[in-house]
Amino acid sequence: MSGISGSLASRCRAAIGALVPMLAFAALAQAPQQASQQNGTLSIAGQSDQAALVRINGKSYVDVESLARLTHGSVRYQGNLIILTLPGAGSATAPPAQANRPPQLSEGFLGAEIEALTQIREWRVALVNAIQNNYPVTEAWVGRLRRSADSKLELAVAAATTDPDQKALELLRNEFTTMQQMSDGFVQMQVKDNYISPDSFENNSQDKKILECQHALISMMATKQFQDEVSCH
Repeated sequence: MSGISGSLASRCRAAIGALVPMLAFAALAQAPQQASQQNGTLSIAGQSDQAALVRINGKSYVDVESLARLTHGSVRYQGNLIILTLPGAGSATAPPAQANRPPQLSEGFLGAEIEALTQIREWRVALVNAIQNNYPVTEAWVGRLRRSADSKLELAVAAATTDPDQKALELLRNEFTTMQQMSDGFVQMQVKDNYISPDSFENNSQDKKILECQHALISMMATKQFQDEVSCH
């Protein structure tokens, strides 16, 4: 079990150091009957497993396979050589697997990004619904949606503490900007013509860009890894 801590491995080594070398097991069967012999139990602090041990003339002996089970190690044999491998052996020289992984988006930023992206999505849904049902798209109405999304975006700005956070934040800001540009365009259209065609979202390049960036940001949140996306630029 590679997850055993270094402290456990140290305790395991200390326990082994207190034992007579493994070849002494063979001597147990030949020990004189008059030798002082006592039975006992070996356990390691913090572990529930135990192993039986024998104390003979003040020295402790334990079965090597029981010791391997107790320490979550492994035993292999090479001729007359018994090799006991302890958990965490070699960890001082082998770098942890996590060290090779790229840094993840922080949990705080992910939470704030989800809220901001949700608010931008609701802004878009409200705009689409209004236009497709011939409701007036006014600055006062759109302004409330924009301010709500902007407040969530500011929370994401405050939560961006790592380099991946900052890179993802740039894409989120671009998503907000594109949404604002499309929204402002419809407000101007309403003021100029007092009418917006219900099919305005068909083949709308800005809307397509918003949706593609939104999907990319959602995928990024799922993996917690920053991945640049052309639609968010």
